[in-house]
Amino acid sequence: MKDQLAQLVQQALDALRQDGTLPAELRADIQIERGRAKGHGDYSTNVAMQLAKPARRSPRELGQAILAKLPAHEHIERAEIAGPGFINFFLSPAAAFAVVRAVNEAGARYGLSRVGADQRILLEFVSANPTGPLHVGHGRGAAFGAALANLLTSAGFRVQREYYVNDAGRQMDILAVSVLLRYLEILGEAIRFPDNGYRGEYIREIAHDLQTRFGARFRLAAEEFMSALPADASQGGDREAHVDALIRRAKTLLGENAYLELQQIGLEAILTDIREDLTELGVSYDEWFSERALLTNGAVERAIDRLEAQGHLYTHDGALWFRSSAFGDEKDRVVRRSDGEITYFASDIAYHMDKLERGFNVAINIWGADHHGYVARIKAALSALGYDSDRLEIRLVQFANLYRGAERLSMSTRSGEFVSLRALREEVGNDAARFFYVIRRPEQHLDFDLELAKSESADNPVYYIQYAHARICSVMSQLEARGLSHDPALGFKAIERLTQPHEQRLLAELGRYPELVETAALAHEPHQLGHYLRELANAFHTYYNAHPFLVDSPALRNARLNLILATRQILRNGLTILGVSAPESM
Repeated sequence: MKDQLAQLVQQALDALRQDGTLPAELRADIQIERGRAKGHGDYSTNVAMQLAKPARRSPRELGQAILAKLPAHEHIERAEIAGPGFINFFLSPAAAFAVVRAVNEAGARYGLSRVGADQRILLEFVSANPTGPLHVGHGRGAAFGAALANLLTSAGFRVQREYYVNDAGRQMDILAVSVLLRYLEILGEAIRFPDNGYRGEYIREIAHDLQTRFGARFRLAAEEFMSALPADASQGGDREAHVDALIRRAKTLLGENAYLELQQIGLEAILTDIREDLTELGVSYDEWFSERALLTNGAVERAIDRLEAQGHLYTHDGALWFRSSAFGDEKDRVVRRSDGEITYFASDIAYHMDKLERGFNVAINIWGADHHGYVARIKAALSALGYDSDRLEIRLVQFANLYRGAERLSMSTRSGEFVSLRALREEVGNDAARFFYVIRRPEQHLDFDLELAKSESADNPVYYIQYAHARICSVMSQLEARGLSHDPALGFKAIERLTQPHEQRLLAELGRYPELVETAALAHEPHQLGHYLRELANAFHTYYNAHPFLVDSPALRNARLNLILATRQILRNGLTILGVSAPESM
């Protein structure tokens, strides 16, 4: 309806240009909004106020002129000027009834929009370091990213879903050493595990698989491997120096090829687990982008060379620095250390340069809230490279706090004392996990209530919404059991009999869906859809409790069936966007 109203207003403005009331070159950005208060119409526009000054007329005078040229439409009961110049539109009952036919005819396509047509978006989300299984904090980014991708696609945007694999750098070395030490332990070597190693049970599992596949191929004598090392933190020393010494020793004793093979085995084991976990959650990607590729194809050096050629780099204490403070960052950043090693930041610069070079209109990063310090530096680098930094949007997802009763559960990947995403899914199910993760803005803290997520009550929003869908399916089963049939055509002929307050409320909710999808997509806020579905489910449940659907009157019965089938379709469409199933029985 918003699009139709905008077209009618545009036709009125065109007519005013033709008769000389408005200058021929004057154009307007026509905004149609839902009425915000009873008596202010179903929709309104401020176009008369927007054009009044350049048209040299008062807003109310121009509004009256627009109304005089406004074409008639069967779904507009009346239009009037209000306040300083708003044009309010009041829809006829036929407009609400028309929604039922539109939904039932369009089916799964109802609510799709073209607002994002021809716009390409690269959406990067999760991108957890491949050093351990996904935990419940990663799950929130996964659910939000997947829902946002579906939402944007529903609004016509062309979306590429991407996972950035941090498969280069120091954390890969720590992973390799952690696996190697557990492997040596299995072979009977007396080892001391470093304070800074990865301690989870998954490391032992990888080590056991390594021993099963390769026997003692990677065996090192513990005494030679671990003697004369710098003291670890728990020994009164520096944990970083200690683990770095272990890494150097492993590379020397194993040899470069064997060490890289061991590292790759650990990486592939964890990446396989991550892929499986995300797939089981219903999250898929178009591209798994390797950080290593940026190093091997010269992209990192090319980014550094571009910054250097434009005078944005300088040398200090043997390291190469990016003058990011000149572009809004709080301080300058190192891109190449004094030992010649590339920093993670340099790889990040190259990756984001690559994103924009691939021709995407916008790149959206979904990062954990602990990455807030990276936002300014990445945008600074893009500005220095000559890009519009507004083409990069970064959404920070707050951590999800998991509670079991009054106990808050710990999630530290280094200590191994984390709750995995897989364990959460196994306990509450994919649907509850996906819905609970997106029901709040990602910037807000989320306390995930396990008991609520598993409950079969109206307090559990996902159960409440799914139950509405299942209830409608049950009504259709009862219809068949009674030997009755559904006649949509008869129902549409009798649609004006849906005059009960519960029916009018449900009709109004159905009419909001296309606008809601478009608004939520443009705002990048899937939680809007979650709240809408709960309101729609509430409108249905109250209707269900107040009125029978399988009444004796064939006309009224089929009109009500058409209404609830339209409700079922929108519930299914919305749940699909959020990655949640729409069960037919519960």
